[in-house]
Order: sequence, then C-alpha cells, then structure tokens
Amino acid sequence: MKRRLSILVAVGVVTLGAAGAGNAQAGPATHGCPTAEIFATDNTAIITDPADPRLKTRLTRFEHDVRRIIHAHGARPDASKLLDGVFWSGDLKQATYERSREFDVNRVDPEGLHHIAAVIAKQYHQESVLTFRCLARNSPEADAVEIQAPGVSATKLHDALLANPAARDGLGGGSVTLDGRLVLVAPIADLPLAQKFTNALGVDWKTAQVRYGDEEFVS
Repeated sequence: MKRRLSILVAVGVVTLGAAGAGNAQAGPATHGCPTAEIFATDNTAIITDPADPRLKTRLTRFEHDVRRIIHAHGARPDASKLLDGVFWSGDLKQATYERSREFDVNRVDPEGLHHIAAVIAKQYHQESVLTFRCLARNSPEADAVEIQAPGVSATKLHDALLANPAARDGLGGGSVTLDGRLVLVAPIADLPLAQKFTNALGVDWKTAQVRYGDEEFVS
C-alpha cells in the first residue's frame, strides 16, 4: 500500500459545516463505524494497465490470512470489502492501479492496531499499511476524515485524477468498492480539496458520508 496515497474507504456520518466543506449527511460521529479499519494488499507490483488480470483477483486467501492475523493478536475481525484503487505515481508520472481490501476490526486498542498493521506490512512486503480509528469529531486525536460517495467507477476515478493536478499531488488517488462507491481517507486539512475532487467526479456532496478519526501509515 502506497504511503499517503489516500486510500478512499467506507464511511459513517457527521456534519462538515464547521470544517468549511459543505453539508454531508449528519449523525453521531461513530454511527455504523467499527473500532478501526485496516487497508492492505499483498500486491508488490506496479500495475499501469487497467486490463491487467491481477486487478481481477478477489484476494480471497489474503482475506483469510489477514483475518487470522487479526484474531491471533487479540482483536475481532469483522466485515471485509474489495477495493479498486487508482493512484498517481510521481516517479512514473502516470496512474497506477491496485486491488486491495478493507478490514473492519473491533476489540482493538491503538497499540494493538499498530502492531497488527506492522505484522501485515512485514508479512506481505508492503511499504506501509493504512489504518483508520473512528473517533468523535471533536476528539483531540482526530486528524483525518473518511469520505464515501456513490456513483463512481474506477475509470471515472482514473480520468478525474489525471485531469486534476491538485488532487493528484495532494490526495494521491483513491479507491472504489465493487458496487461503485468512492472511498477516500484524507487529512482534515485536505478536506476542502477532497470535497472539490468529489464534486469533480460528478458526485452530489449532499449524498456523501463522512466521519472523523485517526489515520496512520504503518511500516
């Protein structure tokens, strides 16, 4: 998983008004949110062809193995989702693709989450593994947001990323679920940029869902 390549992921609901980002759906800060999420892959290759057969994998064995890792370290693995990612490579000066998974994790504290992610990163030779702990919006530990919005395909995400240098350089990219939901993890400071990028994808911001939390890229 690329470091600071905003893996765009599933979301709960809070209001963004005070952050100056419009009116996403409102609700309890941790509504529908697991204790934490882990975003990871077993891919180590650079994939630039959207037709590459490696992007069709369902990562089934990887899912089973990661769930065992989570359980073995005292946490509870819950739902897992496949993600299709599109990321901008500054070195290659082109978009790269990646199939990954998001794992819901419960009954885990921050230290345990960090340790689990570090084990996954080491075992699968990843530069980093992204974690997100769901927190109240006013928590002093909240430094990031997760945004989810419907009606986005990997192709649309790819084209919008190439057409938007600010999002390309600032956010790095994003992902979509197999049912076409854009998912984005971004620093709170980049929330206005993330909203503009979401709007550029043709998404009505009123349909977006957002929650706050703490992100960490674990090596």
